[in-house]
Amino acid sequence: MANSKSADKRARQNRSRYELKHAQRSIVRTSVKNVLSAVESKDKKVKDIFKDSQAKIDRLADKGVIHKNKAARLKSRLNSKLKS
Repeated sequence: MANSKSADKRARQNRSRYELKHAQRSIVRTSVKNVLSAVESKDKKVKDIFKDSQAKIDRLADKGVIHKNKAARLKSRLNSKLKS
């Protein structure tokens, strides 16, 4: 429990930011799974799905939701799956 007004406000901010970031991370995980399933099923639109996923990953890395190195690692692994 917060002992001051500023600590109470900070706790509320942390809670709301956590909820937002949690939802955004979930979107990235879903898009990664979509790319992997498209590669596995040999979908013809896999490049479009990959491009969309890549844009989402970059957007969240710029916002600081995920680390830039993690974004690069995800994109690299997806690209290698796409090429193989």
